[in-house]
Amino acid sequence: MKRVDLIRAIEAAGAVLERNGRRHDWYRNPATGVAQAVPRHREVNEHLARQIIRQLAAPPEPDAGDDPGS
Repeated sequence: MKRVDLIRAIEAAGAVLERNGRRHDWYRNPATGVAQAVPRHREVNEHLARQIIRQLAAPPEPDAGDDPGS
């Protein structure tokens, strides 16, 4: 997957650029609090790209104390 397509996908999921590194950029989804490194290669391995998208687009998991039945 091209890096620009990966960036478009994660930004569409709500992630924002947090900081630039030397070899990776860090993106964070403010809604979930999840941060993930995105490599600066022109081409990103398809499996890695899908994993990054999945992690940054994942909905927040409910806390153990948030039991709707009680």
